[in-house]
Amino acid sequence: MSGDNTAEAIAKAAKAAFEASQLIPSSERIKALQEIRHALEVAKDAILAANRADLEAAQQEVDAGRMSSSLLKRLDLTTGDKWDSMLQGITDVAELPDPTGAVTYANELDDGLELYRVSCPIGVLLVIFEARPEVVVNIAALAIKSGNAAILKGGKESNRTAQLLSKAIQTALSKTAISADYIQAIQTRAEVSALLQLDQYIDLVIPRGSNSLVRNIQNSTRIPVMGHADGLCSVYIDEFADVKKAIRIVVDSKTDYPAACNAAETLILNERVLSTVWPEVAKALLAAGVKLLCDEPSLAVLRSLSPAPDNLASHVEPSTPDAYSTEHLSLTLSVKTVPSLSEAIQWINAHSSHHTDSIVTEDERAASTFCRGVDSAGTFVNASTRFADGFRYGFGTEVGISTGRIHARGPVGLEGLVTYKYMMRSKGEQGHVVGEFGVGEGKKKYKHRKFEASAVPF
Repeated sequence: MSGDNTAEAIAKAAKAAFEASQLIPSSERIKALQEIRHALEVAKDAILAANRADLEAAQQEVDAGRMSSSLLKRLDLTTGDKWDSMLQGITDVAELPDPTGAVTYANELDDGLELYRVSCPIGVLLVIFEARPEVVVNIAALAIKSGNAAILKGGKESNRTAQLLSKAIQTALSKTAISADYIQAIQTRAEVSALLQLDQYIDLVIPRGSNSLVRNIQNSTRIPVMGHADGLCSVYIDEFADVKKAIRIVVDSKTDYPAACNAAETLILNERVLSTVWPEVAKALLAAGVKLLCDEPSLAVLRSLSPAPDNLASHVEPSTPDAYSTEHLSLTLSVKTVPSLSEAIQWINAHSSHHTDSIVTEDERAASTFCRGVDSAGTFVNASTRFADGFRYGFGTEVGISTGRIHARGPVGLEGLVTYKYMMRSKGEQGHVVGEFGVGEGKKKYKHRKFEASAVPF
């Protein structure tokens, strides 16, 4: 297997581990840290023996003038209280408050329409550092506590030590509900170079080392190092969707202002609504002049409609693969059928631009799973994607909508390893749509009533 293929497999595994971890309770992360400390204690003799071998090899490099003595000192885990401090650091991180799931903003935009800003992990971290092998454990602890997966690359001078530290961490993770791929270590520069190109899997690069290392990383990747992307928003109609809500929310998301970045570009259907909700939603969209690019299951349903809508022939056609990666910015909507909620979440995470995605459902569990599982800046329940706007959120205005996650400055601990998402929930009998609001006659005005909330109630 080539280095590029190996790197992609590592990155894919890390992303899958991260996405799977989002529905795991924070108590499991604490358990993982406790298991890691225990696994390191068990493997102490082998790890320190490996560290002495690294030190011996490094001393030869120092003697030959190819390594600085200061780098050699940073490599050493065997002297002083380095080992004990490393272990205590794991316990200290475990005892810190969970940085995820905290509500930092709560606003009732209208009666029964609640908006929450909630802290959440960044995603997959690629951490590149020089010499100090304990960084493997430090970063692993911070990543696990904050809900992030991590790929770690130490300097070649610490390879033996880093390999055993990583092995102990993965052994510990195998005893928890968190995937062993959640924390991975790589060994070669070729792997680093390949990973720096994989921005579809890696969310943040953290280089720890010299200025030249940092500059080299910054100049070698599109991944953010420690902005506004296409608006590929989607609406998912769950098997427990109310047909009237579905019609209102889908039509508004697509037609209120089709050229906006928060307009829906993809409609995702649970296969169980193909013969019930979908025909009614499709009729409403066609009546609004929306062109539908349909996959085979959704297309078959429309072609069997009797009587057929007048514009069926002109406004319905088979989709092509690139339809689902296209920001149409017009009255065109791609339609995709999936067998389950989990498949819908996977589809969105793989094909969206992580802007805003909405679920139409009457099931509380489905709503909660969707909001937490979809890796987008906004995840809504029974509300139009068009609400994703600074003014509508009550910010006054906006300079743009960022689908990036990078915000931390200065020393980066747990709080610097989390970002946030907006969760919106309509408790109205008909759901909420943007078209009801405005300045004209008969239009509703936003109430923007801020309130205190320690956690999202769904």
